[in-house]
Amino acid sequence: MGKKILGIVGSYRKGGIIDTTVSEVLNAAEQRGDKVEKIHLLDKRIEFCTNCRRCTQTEGPDPGVCIHDDDMAGLIAAIEEADALVLGAPVNVGGVNALTQRFLERLVCCSWWPWGEPAPKLRKEGKPTKKAVLITSCAMPAVMGRFCSGSMKSLKKGARVVGARPVATLYVGLAAGSERQLLSSRMAAKARRAGRKLSISS
Repeated sequence: MGKKILGIVGSYRKGGIIDTTVSEVLNAAEQRGDKVEKIHLLDKRIEFCTNCRRCTQTEGPDPGVCIHDDDMAGLIAAIEEADALVLGAPVNVGGVNALTQRFLERLVCCSWWPWGEPAPKLRKEGKPTKKAVLITSCAMPAVMGRFCSGSMKSLKKGARVVGARPVATLYVGLAAGSERQLLSSRMAAKARRAGRKLSISS
């Protein structure tokens, strides 16, 4: 029986490079019998984390409850229910874009950090139980982007916080050739391979 794979798109452009790459990964997994779902952060209301740390004060494996009544609780629930994740976001000004950064900051609820402790502890300690494919893109060639931007590092941290380990990382370079640039056939093939690797139905 197939497992559930959740794709989260942190791009401002539906149908753009990130969105298309996430879809290629999900489609490959779906063809192997997995159930897939894709969520656009652009469609969700996610308030800024105020660093009040209310959500980090209660110990236990379940994510803490935020003071904000928005769509983030539903996103956390979807992540918890998923067996694997696909996270995609572009580079903006050298790092992950603001839309995705807002989402990543709200994942603080997945840690326990009572007042007086010097550092937080992950609620999901030990070996991560979920698989993840992480995707980012930028105008630079991919080899330069890997060294000159921090987007992938941010996505890796986000995956770890929710108990996921990357089985593939995709960096789409030269992604600013046109306003509606198409994904290259080479990168689409890499995305499909990542989706097959991510699939855990077999």
